Amino acid sequence: MAEQKISIAYEHPDTAQTSCSTAHAWARKPREPEPAEKAELIARIKRLLKEQDAVLVSHYYVHPDLQDLAEATGGIVSDSLDMANFGHQHPAKTIVVAGVRFMGETAKILNPEKRVLMPDLEAECSLDLGCPIEEFAPFCDAHPDRVVVVYANTSAAVKARADWMVTSSIALPVVKHLHEQGKKILWAPDRHLGDYVQQQSGADMLLWQGSCIVHDEYKAKELQEMKAQHPGALVLVHPESPRAVIQQADVVGSTTQLIKAAQNAPNKEFIVATDNGILHKMRTLCPDKLFLEAPTAGRGANCTSCSHCPWMAMNGLLNLAEVLERGNNEIHVDPAFIPRAVLPIKRMLDFAKQINLPTRGIGNA
Repeated sequence: MAEQKISIAYEHPDTAQTSCSTAHAWARKPREPEPAEKAELIARIKRLLKEQDAVLVSHYYVHPDLQDLAEATGGIVSDSLDMANFGHQHPAKTIVVAGVRFMGETAKILNPEKRVLMPDLEAECSLDLGCPIEEFAPFCDAHPDRVVVVYANTSAAVKARADWMVTSSIALPVVKHLHEQGKKILWAPDRHLGDYVQQQSGADMLLWQGSCIVHDEYKAKELQEMKAQHPGALVLVHPESPRAVIQQADVVGSTTQLIKAAQNAPNKEFIVATDNGILHKMRTLCPDKLFLEAPTAGRGANCTSCSHCPWMAMNGLLNLAEVLERGNNEIHVDPAFIPRAVLPIKRMLDFAKQINLPTRGIGNA
């Protein structure tokens, strides 16, 4: 099957953050290799990683082949910040990031001396796309009385404009801390995660109105119906989801937190409201349990993402092998941004140590 190219609609907030227009981007899905070809590709990638002193770090949402290959070659499968931290601690001179572009940028920010490669540099994120620095910076300038807190799913330039960077598992403790100090918050870019943190903390928060095209599609009414059909199921929800979906959750948390909940809970059935790429890890760790995707479309409706990020799907064995052979698709971050972008990340990591939150696995989507 040839490579497929698709158009993706996503929300682009206006500069006043009062409404959103529909913007369009695109994604391409690499060809799925045949079984015999796949075995040869995996062997070739393993050899190339070793020859080039490279380590593969994969996100929970990419293809199972890339998750398994990362772990089989001494890499890691985790969230974006954990991937970058692992690359920093690993002695390899090259980090290969299987994920989306902001993850590669974060790895480069924390590892400026290393070469960072990606299977496809055009693997985007709707949260990142919907918060361009040329619009975000004036928004911040218009509210100088607010502390700027940005989610990890942002560009290096946006991180460089922030006071704090947070991930989904540490966002609430950070905002509570700032609220206790009497600080007002300017939050970007995910409005659902921002709303959840605001509801839980009581903080004064001005929200950028971005959203994730995957989590924004989960439907509360259909989730309620699914729960009725599976009364013993535990509902696991990522906080990038709409409020009405979060309100039905038994566990709200980051990817790592949801995986741990699946491992530790006695339930045998789970309804999972986050990208279905995570189900591979859940099923691997808990083979005796049933994991169901939360509904993303109502009756007669069509979903855009169908519970899987089309940009995550741009990572495959074929383009991973190609990038290792050619050395192309290297991530570059403006050196002027790196000292400023690393500050909000390190501020978060230092705070995590202060509250005894392990820095391993504190990540986002």
